[in-house]
Amino acid sequence: MIGIFDSGVGGMTVAHAIEQLLPDHSLIYYGDIARTPYGPKSPATIIDYSIRNTEFLLNRGADLIVIACNSASSVATETLREKFQVPIIEVISPAAHQAAATSKSGRVGIIGTRATVKSGIYPKTILAEQPQTLVFQEACPLLVPLVEEGWLNRRETKMILRRYLHPLKEKQVDTLVLGCTHYPLLKDLIQPRMGKQVKLIDSSIETAHYVKDYLKHNPDIVTREEHISHNYYVSDSTETARKVAERIFSRPMELICA
Repeated sequence: MIGIFDSGVGGMTVAHAIEQLLPDHSLIYYGDIARTPYGPKSPATIIDYSIRNTEFLLNRGADLIVIACNSASSVATETLREKFQVPIIEVISPAAHQAAATSKSGRVGIIGTRATVKSGIYPKTILAEQPQTLVFQEACPLLVPLVEEGWLNRRETKMILRRYLHPLKEKQVDTLVLGCTHYPLLKDLIQPRMGKQVKLIDSSIETAHYVKDYLKHNPDIVTREEHISHNYYVSDSTETARKVAERIFSRPMELICA
């Protein structure tokens, strides 16, 4: 069983992509809605939450953990890999690899939470592959709360996005990494504000492809079950979260409060 966790509903973009690419695998998801967002919190707090989330998934049968949260991926991956004897897959490396391979001008933009931007993990990973790349980052702390509230097409959201994206547009990036799994829900607003010539890198899609490739080369890692099941748990159940989840999956969703 594939276990996936995030600070809220944003990581469901990763879960949905994995569902589509790996329909013969069971999934268990945990969204820590009660403590979202993770981005403004200290690394120690994010690590603590990530350990608890991982234990929750392992106790329910997960054989592999996907950290579907850029903030947690940027500060907690190493600790989780040291503490738990299961594969831990994060969302940053797949997106960074794709960004490095995609950019033609060598000018890459990153938008993410404060924790992700402060960690510097995206520039470090991209520059390790393409040392001549210029990487520009912009922290966007208001976007996760807006997505969690379901404000996906509100005037206020459009204004805030324009403000966040303007510096990157001025830098003339040709590739923009959506460095938070909540941000794919804002793709339709981000693309026209950056321009059609800018390639958006969706960390949820890139991570799903990475998981598929990983399991292809390590087929015995995840226990195959006779009956496929997809269970979605949250630390706090709200009507807004359910509606956002249903928008992601385009089907009725049951979020189990645990």
